[in-house]
Amino acid sequence: MEHVNISTQKPTVVSMRGIVKKFPGVLANDHVDFDLFEGEIHALLGENGAGKSTLMNILAGLYKAEAGLIYLNGNPVNFNSPRDAIKAGIGMVHQHFMLVPSQTVTENILLGLEDPRFRLRLRDYEQKVADLGERFGLHVDPRAKIWQLSVGEQQRVEILKMLYRGAQVLIMDEPTAVLAPTEIEGLFKTLRSMVKEGKSIIFISHKLQEVLEISDRVTVLRRGKVTAAGIPLLNTTREELARLMVGREVLFRLEKKPLQAGEVILSVENIRAENDRGLPALNGLSLNVRRGEVVGLAGVAGNGQRELAEVITGLRKVTSGRIVVQGEDLTNQPVKIGIRRGISHVPEDRTHVGTAPNLSITDNVIMKNYNRPPIGNRWVVNAIAASKYANDLRNSYEIVVPSVATPVRLLSGGNLQRVILAREISSQPSLLVAVQPTRGLDVGAIEGVQRLLLAQREAGSAILLISEELEELLSLSDRIYVIYEGKIMGEVLDGDLEKIGLMMTGTPIEKIEAKGGA
Repeated sequence: MEHVNISTQKPTVVSMRGIVKKFPGVLANDHVDFDLFEGEIHALLGENGAGKSTLMNILAGLYKAEAGLIYLNGNPVNFNSPRDAIKAGIGMVHQHFMLVPSQTVTENILLGLEDPRFRLRLRDYEQKVADLGERFGLHVDPRAKIWQLSVGEQQRVEILKMLYRGAQVLIMDEPTAVLAPTEIEGLFKTLRSMVKEGKSIIFISHKLQEVLEISDRVTVLRRGKVTAAGIPLLNTTREELARLMVGREVLFRLEKKPLQAGEVILSVENIRAENDRGLPALNGLSLNVRRGEVVGLAGVAGNGQRELAEVITGLRKVTSGRIVVQGEDLTNQPVKIGIRRGISHVPEDRTHVGTAPNLSITDNVIMKNYNRPPIGNRWVVNAIAASKYANDLRNSYEIVVPSVATPVRLLSGGNLQRVILAREISSQPSLLVAVQPTRGLDVGAIEGVQRLLLAQREAGSAILLISEELEELLSLSDRIYVIYEGKIMGEVLDGDLEKIGLMMTGTPIEKIEAKGGA
C-alpha cells in the first residue's frame, strides 16, 4: 500500500518506522520514525551524536538496523550496501568523505558505475565533471588527485558524485559548508529545480538560517529520539529549532567586550607559497594581527586559506616574503620554533592533523609540553602528572568523556574540538591560528567554541580566525580580510556583507569603493 500525506497529497517516498541502532554502550537510534515526501526538502537537525548520520547511514545502506522497517515508494526495502541504495535511487553525500585519496576527482566520481565498463575515455568524463561543477558552482579540477585537495574541495567532489548519479532521493550532509553566498544561492536554486522535477532531498545542516530558507519541513533528533517530527517551517524560528536540538536556550550572538588592540603580534609580508601540486597558492599576500583582537579571513574554500595557516605555523615553506611573530622572523622555521614563540594552531582537519586518533585524550593534550616539568623531563613522562593535567583540562573545557584514557577517535566532533582547543589555549599563546574551528559542530558546541575564542581575545592573544561561516566571522571579528586566489582583496571594518561577497568572488575593494563613490 502506498503511503500518502493527506494534507499535501504528495506520496511518501521514504518511510522509516521504529528504527533502532545500537553501538557498544550507545543507543544511537531509539525507535525513530521518519517520512520524506516526494518533491520536498526535509531538514534533519540535531546535536553531534544525536543519531542523524546513523539514521541516514541506515537509509543509504551503510548500516543495518537492529529493528525497524524502511519503505521506498510504499514497498518494503532491505539495503545490504550503498550500491543497493544507489540502484534504488538513494544517494548520500557524507560528512566524512568516502573518497580514494590516490585517485583523481573524475576517477572517484566514476567509481562503482556501470559506464564506463570496457574503455575509459577519461578526457570525455573529465569534461562532463567540469561542466557539472560549472553548472552547480562546485569548482574543482577534474584531474586533481584527492589527496591534493583541501577538506572543502573534497566535500565538493562528494556532492558532484551524487549529482552525477542523478539520485531520486538525495541525502545531503552539510552541503553548503564550502560555498560562497552566491554559490549557495545557485545550489539552492538547483535543489528547488530538482524538487520541482519530483526529486526529494534530506538536508542535514547545522546552519539553522539555511534550514529555514531552503526546507519545507524539519525533523529534530536529540539523543537518538525524535523531539519534533516533520514540522512545517513556515512559522518556526531559529531560536525554537535550537531549543528543540539542544534542550536549552542558545545565544546566537555572544557579547564581545570592546577592547583596544595592542601591538602587532603577527606580520605577514608579501608571502608566496605553493600548494601540494606545486602550483601557486599564495600570491604576494600581506596581513597583520594585533594583540587582543580577532582578525577574520573570509573566502571560498581552496583560495589559499589552508596554505596560509600552514606557512604561519611552520607546516609549509614559503618561496618568498616574511613571517614575523613578536618581532622575530620565523619564515620557514621548524614548527617547534613557532611553538616556543607562542604560536598555537587549531587546524582545519581535526582528525588527521589536529589529533592522533588512536592515542588517549591525555596523550593528545600533553603533546606540546610532554618534555617539560611537571609532566616530564627529556626522557620520562610522569604518568600521574600527565593524567592530572588532562583531567584539569577536561573539567575546565567541559570535555564530555568517561575517562582521559579514552582514545580521541571515539569522541564526537564537538568534544574532539574541545580537546584541541584545551591543548592549544592552555599553552597561553601569543598568537592563535584557528581554521574552521566550528565546522560540522551543532549550535550548542559552536557557542562553547566561540566563547573560548573570545575569552582568549580578552586574555590578550592575537587571533587569526579562518572560516567560511560569514555569520561567525561577523560575530567574532574586529576586522575581516577577504582572500581570493591567494591574494587579499581588501579589509572590511564595518561588516558590510555585500562588500565581502563581491571580494570573495574576486573584486578588489578599490573597485567596489570606486563604484560606490561614483
